[in-house]
Amino acid sequence: MPRVTPPRDDDGGPALELLVHGVGGTTPQEMLGDPRTVRITGDETAAVYRRAEDVEADRTTGPGGQVPAGDEARDRPVPEAYVWCNLTSGNGARALWLLLLPFMVANLAHWMQPTTRGLTRTVRMYGVLVRLLALSLTVLLIAAACEVALDLTAWQCAGSPRCSGDKSWLGFLSTDRGGWWSEPGRRLAVAALVPAAVTGLLWYLSHRTWSAYESQRPLPAGAEPDPDEPTARPALGMPGFWYGRRLVARLRAAHTAAGFLTVAAALAGAAAGHDRRAAGPLLEAIGWLLELALLAGAVLVVWVVCRRGRSESRLDVTLDKAVTALLPGSALVLLALTVLYAAWSRPGWVSAGRLPGDRAFGIVALAQGGLVVALGVVALAMYRRVPDARTAMRGLGGPATAMLACALGGVMTGGVAQRVADWLDGAGTPGEPGGVIAGPPVLLTWQASVIPPLLVVLLALGAFFAVGTWRARRAMAGDIEAEYPDADPDVVRTRRIARVRAMAALTDRAPAILGVTSAATLVLGAAALVGAWVTGKVPGRAAAGTADFVASAAQAAQALGSWLIGVGFILFVTWGRRAYRDPAARRTIGILWDVGTFWPRASHPFAPPCYAERAVPDLTWRMAGWTDRTGGRLVISGHSQGSVLAAASVWQLPPRARRRVALLTHGSPLERLYGRWFPAFFGTACLEALSDEVHCWRNLWRRTDPIGGPVRVKGDQAPGVDTEALMDPLAYGRTREQPLPAPVLGHSDYQADPAFDRERTALLGRLPPCAVPRQRPDIPLGQGSSGRSSG
Repeated sequence: MPRVTPPRDDDGGPALELLVHGVGGTTPQEMLGDPRTVRITGDETAAVYRRAEDVEADRTTGPGGQVPAGDEARDRPVPEAYVWCNLTSGNGARALWLLLLPFMVANLAHWMQPTTRGLTRTVRMYGVLVRLLALSLTVLLIAAACEVALDLTAWQCAGSPRCSGDKSWLGFLSTDRGGWWSEPGRRLAVAALVPAAVTGLLWYLSHRTWSAYESQRPLPAGAEPDPDEPTARPALGMPGFWYGRRLVARLRAAHTAAGFLTVAAALAGAAAGHDRRAAGPLLEAIGWLLELALLAGAVLVVWVVCRRGRSESRLDVTLDKAVTALLPGSALVLLALTVLYAAWSRPGWVSAGRLPGDRAFGIVALAQGGLVVALGVVALAMYRRVPDARTAMRGLGGPATAMLACALGGVMTGGVAQRVADWLDGAGTPGEPGGVIAGPPVLLTWQASVIPPLLVVLLALGAFFAVGTWRARRAMAGDIEAEYPDADPDVVRTRRIARVRAMAALTDRAPAILGVTSAATLVLGAAALVGAWVTGKVPGRAAAGTADFVASAAQAAQALGSWLIGVGFILFVTWGRRAYRDPAARRTIGILWDVGTFWPRASHPFAPPCYAERAVPDLTWRMAGWTDRTGGRLVISGHSQGSVLAAASVWQLPPRARRRVALLTHGSPLERLYGRWFPAFFGTACLEALSDEVHCWRNLWRRTDPIGGPVRVKGDQAPGVDTEALMDPLAYGRTREQPLPAPVLGHSDYQADPAFDRERTALLGRLPPCAVPRQRPDIPLGQGSSGRSSG
């Protein structure tokens, strides 16, 4: 490939194209179309690359800082590739993020709030409700760990000679051995190490990613005022939007303390309940004191979670050291005291049935349902203040997503508990005649039993949309053939193009799918909670004596639900294990994180980290540094999720740099996904503000693209933001220029379309001519502000 030389001064000065890839990631060699690439700034996690021939392409060596007149002019800018895929799919540890999926979904609910103006208290209430729901997910996870370790293993199996007899690893805890550790309280004290270790691991992972992601300083806004800069900045343009260091540290402390307190409550509840029945006044008094202390700790955790939200209007570099240090430490001390209290000798204490406190799962489920309903009420109030027809689900996308997070958490925790119970029971069925142990709480069985009815609803919904897609495909045939008037009609070719377009249009049906799924989940979950509390029996036993159809349906739902949750758990573990070993599978899972972890951790500190808090400062520093150093023109070209990163980075630029930057997006979900689901941050008003602030912007899209689409910005300047829909495929049939059938590209290979080069060239032509560069000719590339990948 020939060397690309920068243009002469009369061609407008140095020009740079900064390429940002989309979901799934790629390599710099593929992005730049050259096997020889050089990393010019960044590290192994995220970096900017150039072709080896272009490393020195924009160095200023002539008089006035311009290139020598002997260099040839060119019609293309110097290409650079920003590769960020390792932020979400780098090493094998990323596979463990699958366990954090409910936390990530809950964090998304925070950002799906409707657009509103003047409802400060309502917006704050929305954030508080989401943070409380996220806290309940942490409690649910640690409660599930307590269920497995304390109840099923230490209380039920170790307390039954039939269960522990063939398990040598439980020998020192088994009651038939009669050892020092065989007393129920001491068995529970040992088992409490497992959920406590899970809590500590979550704290460690969150602290480690916090240091790598949230602690990246964004580009300083600068001290000089700009009369053209709007006084009210969009949220993504706020200086502290991509710097959530303080809030994540505060939430991490609260959730860690909640985890330790949950373990302590499971221990104290069992021991104190026995002491109030059989022990002396001293142990009973200690039990009451510990429970009161745990209650006070829980109130303090809730207060910390509700007290402070995000600070975006300024760069908040302080930390709440008292909260981050004392709150988890105090909870750990309480846990240690509870362990000592539970391990106290109680000779007459015998473990039987389930561990006291199994109604805790019902309390958590009830609290989550109430929070989701309250969140829906608040979201509707916000939407009615500023209604927008393009907003998904009339502003209820956040509550629906929160309901999905609760469902995922319930399925994952229930699945683990049921699989462990089946494994411990051996050939028997926990809780059924012939079973060795009582098994997990009844509510978990009821929740598993509602999975088959939910699948029936989803299958009916899928059939409805399948019929609609088939009809849409048939209706498109005439329009597709009209777009290629010079080609001979081909029924097979037309059907294939129509099928791709119809399938791509299903993306716009996502609100209906999520709405029906979340509503059905809420109703079925409420029915499971009521059934478990009213009957106190598993569905099969509760339906005994009713009509044959009802009884058989209940038995089938219970058996099928248990089987489905078991298969799902096995597939989940298998997928995670494969992703840990196979980089290709890990990259596939990374697509999920590319979409879900774009947003900062505003509600759950144990969610996978926000890669944009590293990527946006990287891009902002690079664009501001290059334009400031060379005075040249820059086109940032973002594909798919890369277009979202590009837009967020342009919002963060200081005005002097933004005037020298053009935005080229292709296959962009900015309006189709982000604008509809996150209207407060990418809604119509926000995208129109971005169009006004950036010097020029063009968006390429196709009707066959299931992700990208038009941004629907009504700009005053010609030619506008959206292009006409690109032809896909480029040729209908075989031609002299296309002797082989042209592929239907859909979401990929936008750069292969001739319109891409035309639009990029036009954007460069619309940017102002080269300004006076600020860097001396002897400063090498990669130093100074342009060489910084993060603040």
